[in-house]
Amino acid sequence: MSYYKVLGFEKEPFSTSPDPDFFYLSREHEIALTNILIEVRLKRGLSVILGDVGTGKTTLSRKLIQELKGRNDFIFHMVLDPSFDDERLFLSSLIRNFGIPVENIREATTLDLRDALERYLFQKGVSELKTVVLIVDEAQKLTGMSLEILRVLLNYETNEYKLLQLVLLGQIELHEKILSIPNFFDRISFKYTLNPFTLEETKEMIEFRIRQAGYQSRMHLFLKEAVKEIHEATQGYPRRITMLCHKALKELILRNQSVVDETLITDIVKAEIQSGWHTNTKNPLLLKNSF
Repeated sequence: MSYYKVLGFEKEPFSTSPDPDFFYLSREHEIALTNILIEVRLKRGLSVILGDVGTGKTTLSRKLIQELKGRNDFIFHMVLDPSFDDERLFLSSLIRNFGIPVENIREATTLDLRDALERYLFQKGVSELKTVVLIVDEAQKLTGMSLEILRVLLNYETNEYKLLQLVLLGQIELHEKILSIPNFFDRISFKYTLNPFTLEETKEMIEFRIRQAGYQSRMHLFLKEAVKEIHEATQGYPRRITMLCHKALKELILRNQSVVDETLITDIVKAEIQSGWHTNTKNPLLLKNSF
């Protein structure tokens, strides 16, 4: 029997997989998701979301996809690793994933591939009235060449709207790359930076995931002081919170306790520090008004 079933859960509450059903929408995540959906529906073109490692960008992208799946007028594709060595590889990848028919694609030039993408975007966006969305995760891996390709694709438009809706989600270093290309930066319709959770958001996230996993007891599984320790140890980073809570539940069973208390969390953190595996380095994030 899985450990979480011993504790009365139907599902694992603190998996690190980007399951949108377990995605706690903090105020910042909700602002980001709502604005991206508005930009996409209005066909404004480019949205950029920045955030440090573990702030929930990938899960946010899965939540966005979940929202887009609910509508028949959206065509979307997600790039998980935008590391491409040259323009042709990038364009070929987009064409294959959008299912664009190109004869003899291996012999096609980059100009042929660009033309095929442009025809596709006009066909879907103008003739069929579809909205084509490209979501790029780990966008900090985009090279200057790749960003230039995306800039050109954003130039495809009617008098009223952009034919490609582009959503970039990346770590903080993406900001510097974008700033170095002014004519790309100027095309950003919505830009936002995700920050770690507050103490209250940490508490709400833990309680949300517990409920989503089917926990029915009225008893608080994580005591107030334990949540404070979790927030301090993780600095509010969602991924770190998830991993620490997972360890706490396993330790709960080993100790034959009924609740996660402050001592249990401090013991886990001390053990990590002693083993050299605990990270508590503060990484300054960009202020929203600087982006």
